[in-house]
Amino acid sequence: MDLEARLHDAAPSAHPEALRLWLRMLTCTQLIEKQVRSQLRTQFDTTLPRFDLMAQLERVPDGMKMKDLSRRMMVTNGNITGITDQLVAEGLVERLDVQGDRRAWFVRLTPRGRRQFMVMARQHEQWIVQAFAALGEHDIATLHRLLGKVKEHCQNPSPESSE
Repeated sequence: MDLEARLHDAAPSAHPEALRLWLRMLTCTQLIEKQVRSQLRTQFDTTLPRFDLMAQLERVPDGMKMKDLSRRMMVTNGNITGITDQLVAEGLVERLDVQGDRRAWFVRLTPRGRRQFMVMARQHEQWIVQAFAALGEHDIATLHRLLGKVKEHCQNPSPESSE
């Protein structure tokens, strides 16, 4: 029995359809993430956090401070440091001094890291496309639009909805 079924059976609700939808979204997210983690490990001998760190650096070709990277990834500086140490040792990321701040580091992908990330990113895209293969283009666009409404509402809840 998956998380969706277990949680739904455990808690009767006055709003069962909203709860069922949330559990379905959560289950789908967990299933897709599990597949991506497994594929990254199998095909590239890497982890999702390492892939995510490289993705953040790929978006900012000149690199960024470690604290900014930590904030973007919503993890602690310690987590970023450990992953960065591994990637530096493999020649995929480089650390540079921040002028005027001896405590800070600037990190960026090396050319080798950028090439390796691009290979992983193309494959990652295919895994995500495959995860949504049961949906047509119209279904994907509709789901995206509807989830956008949920996101907007959660970011800007109305005062009466928090009561």
